[in-house]
Amino acid sequence: MLLGRAPMGAFEVVVRRADGSPVVLSNQPFLDSGRPMPTRYWMVDRALNRAIGRLESMGAVNRAERELDPEIVAAVHARAEAERDALIPASYEGPRPSGGVGGTRRGVKCLHAHYASFLAGADDAVGRWVQEHLDTSGDAFDPYETGIVTELAEDVGVGDEKTNSVGL
Repeated sequence: MLLGRAPMGAFEVVVRRADGSPVVLSNQPFLDSGRPMPTRYWMVDRALNRAIGRLESMGAVNRAERELDPEIVAAVHARAEAERDALIPASYEGPRPSGGVGGTRRGVKCLHAHYASFLAGADDAVGRWVQEHLDTSGDAFDPYETGIVTELAEDVGVGDEKTNSVGL
């Protein structure tokens, strides 16, 4: 189990490694219990989770907030919120998920969620920032050299499932 627990709601794999292993899940806006789920894209690749965790442990969340224009980050959240909310029927009257990427209303909260969004094809400036810093982080991890990320490819159809293959 890549989540470390049973899934609590409907999802689909939207980014896979070349060998078919899941990298990013796309969540529906509500869990099976009806509870709102604000995080649209969820990173399940262990190697990427560790690499991004190392960036976060070195202060990368605060650094990204300093380096990226707050209006651009706000636009990222607004687009993510609109994408998720478009999946909710107009007639729905219960509690709704809120916020943008990872449920955040402003600023940067989770580099994992932003990078998952970016790999899934979203125009996410924070995810792009993560990609750049995974490439040049100076630690022993190079996502291109190790085959974690070789390129961002076009969407390809796999059965009824839309899958973004990133050459992983």
